Amino acid sequence: MQMQLSRRGILLASAVLPAIAHASLALAEEAAMVKKVVLLGDSVLDNGAYVSGGSDVLEHLVRRLPGGWSAMLLASDGSRMGDVRLQLQRLPPDATHLVVSMGGNDALGVSEVLNAPVRSVSEALLRIAAIRESFCSNYLSILDAILAAEVPTAICTIYDVRYPDAVQRRIAVTALSILNDCITRAAAKRRVAVIDLRVICNEDSDFANAIEPSEKGGSKIADAIVSFLTRVPAGRAELIVR
Repeated sequence: MQMQLSRRGILLASAVLPAIAHASLALAEEAAMVKKVVLLGDSVLDNGAYVSGGSDVLEHLVRRLPGGWSAMLLASDGSRMGDVRLQLQRLPPDATHLVVSMGGNDALGVSEVLNAPVRSVSEALLRIAAIRESFCSNYLSILDAILAAEVPTAICTIYDVRYPDAVQRRIAVTALSILNDCITRAAAKRRVAVIDLRVICNEDSDFANAIEPSEKGGSKIADAIVSFLTRVPAGRAELIVR
């Protein structure tokens, strides 16, 4: 009788153990598929205050994410580059991807230089050069802090502002191109993907005001983020314009 039970136990184990192993493998694979993108930075990604009850970037993004993905917003309206360091302190341990928009408010903070009197074009360029050098240094420093998380990251350029006055718009867009050069150079140095908002948000209707994305603009930004998440392998730099 004892021998018969042992045989049954062996037969039962031979049937059950492979099933348990298969189930464990399936659970492990499912857990590995769970991914979380975290949004860092400023109101480009935290534009809820500017969409008049419509969908903001996060809401558009959540609707478009593939199965097994989630999204978290740490970006905050009004943030400058230095504030991103504080946002990083709240980065969840399960974050698998980061998208960062920073620098626009820093640029806004020094925009008075565009109306300052100068004696020559050379003097104006030297003033802008000093701003550029400081911006480039700060941007790369913050980007290095972000990349210390060791997860795939995309950074956004600063989009072209939509000032109502055509002359002021041309001046601002030209000046921003100098700071955007810092961003694209930093991306090239650190081999991170770039979401080029200058190309993505290319219509006035993409903006709720001169400097904030509308619901439509937010939808475009969300599409570009999904393109980054689904197309760009870790450690590969790529320009995202969709």
